[in-house]
Amino acid sequence: MFQVIICFIALFGMNTGQLTHASDSTDQLGTVEFPTSSSGPAQKHFIRGVAALHSFWYAEALSAFEQSTIADPDFAMGYWGLAMAHNHPLWEDQDKKSASEALIKITEFSKLTQREQDYIYAVRLLYGDGEKQTRDRAYSKAMENIYRNYPDDLEGACFYSLSKLGVARNTVNKLRLQVEAGAIALEVFQKNPTHPCAAHYAIHAFDHPDLARLALPSAKRYAKIAPASHHAQHMSAHIFVQLGMWTDAVISNENGWRTSVDWVEQKNLPRSERDYHSLQWLHYAYLQQGLLEKAASIFDIQQKDMLEGIQSQSNLRAGKYYYRMLAATVIETEQWQFAEQFPLPDEWKPKSFSLAGYNFARGFAAAMSGKTEEAEKYLSEVQAIQKKGLSENYFKRIEYLQVWEFEIQIAIKLFEKDYKAAIGLAKQAVLLEEKLPAPSGPPRILKPSYELLGEVYLKAGKPIQAYENFSISLLRHPNRIRSLVGAARAADAKGDREVALENYQQVFNQFKNANSELPELSEARTFFKRK
Repeated sequence: MFQVIICFIALFGMNTGQLTHASDSTDQLGTVEFPTSSSGPAQKHFIRGVAALHSFWYAEALSAFEQSTIADPDFAMGYWGLAMAHNHPLWEDQDKKSASEALIKITEFSKLTQREQDYIYAVRLLYGDGEKQTRDRAYSKAMENIYRNYPDDLEGACFYSLSKLGVARNTVNKLRLQVEAGAIALEVFQKNPTHPCAAHYAIHAFDHPDLARLALPSAKRYAKIAPASHHAQHMSAHIFVQLGMWTDAVISNENGWRTSVDWVEQKNLPRSERDYHSLQWLHYAYLQQGLLEKAASIFDIQQKDMLEGIQSQSNLRAGKYYYRMLAATVIETEQWQFAEQFPLPDEWKPKSFSLAGYNFARGFAAAMSGKTEEAEKYLSEVQAIQKKGLSENYFKRIEYLQVWEFEIQIAIKLFEKDYKAAIGLAKQAVLLEEKLPAPSGPPRILKPSYELLGEVYLKAGKPIQAYENFSISLLRHPNRIRSLVGAARAADAKGDREVALENYQQVFNQFKNANSELPELSEARTFFKRK
């Protein structure tokens, strides 16, 4: 299977010159062909809706599908599109009520082609009876039938690929499903290199440390296929971050954020529609390059929008990434005192998981500063949330809280120089992290446990074990600055000057535009002089 994918990748390299901007019919969202029983304005709106759907631009897709049914109130596939836009498979999110209201308006079933009937049958399974995971699998099976029965229908291939990614969310052997979904997306590229799903779903499928290189050609072209979509601008960063390509990750997220801001202003939409996801990723990428002032300006935007949203109760989404940006600021720079400047905002009512993440950031920073009493206070808050429980999904799991609990305790033990206890706790944290989804983007664990275990071993005077864990961390998070510095220190301590030089050189290259007085650069220069 992997040989087949690699062959596809080789062919991509020869075909990327064929890329053009989106066709007029989809207005810079890619080229989509989806024949239906309707025509004229209804079909034109429908095609735009499908193109927007492939870039997860759900608001735009809903608007386009609504326009298609206004143009032709009997347009069955327009109502199919509305139902599809209410399902967000990779976020385990679905508005079943709204989708069902759209589907009930399909009344002239016999006048449709067999292919249209098959699509409607599939989406009705998606919103039928039973648990969502069961319905997801039934829908995926129906899309497989469409994929098999209509080999020239690229939409069938696309939605089948996406359905496999949705099912993979809660499947033990998810890697196989991801590879299969990615292979199907690459098939689409061979037939239509400007189809939005061809690049988009391949990126999602291969968004894994062991697979990311396969999606690099897709990452390099997706933004060109669908330049109107802020998600398309951002999405390439999933692969750039997986590969430690920080300059590319910055450009991708700058464009994602800017495109969303422009769209919100043009449409006079609420600020909550801004792409704070891109903003958070941009903040992290700046930190990996040592661009602290730029990172601070990004954090300021988030703070301003969040506080205004709290006051007006109109943009609560801006606070979703608060704890992650705060944690990244202190963890990536090791400026532990900085966390004290950020108490819980008045009237902020975060969900349990976000509140636990905030308490971890404050508790870990306090422990690393030697303020054990304060750290214990935040630790008890994390434990209380853990005991109470939370609504779990792919992104929010109790294991994260358990890791955070261990990591605050590790930091306390490090301050006490109880290295044996710290190593034991860090090993438990590593085992827990291994049960969580593979890394994707800025670490959801906030402080990667392999990295922390490496730091513990280094402080305990065990550089060989430290280097082993920093190396694992770098496989999971390539060119992550804290793991690079740790690997350089560990290699130097165990007498491997060549490996230390390689890592310090990467630090130096990565921080080439940073303030020359940053401690990481001073440390690298000192090593170069000794070398």
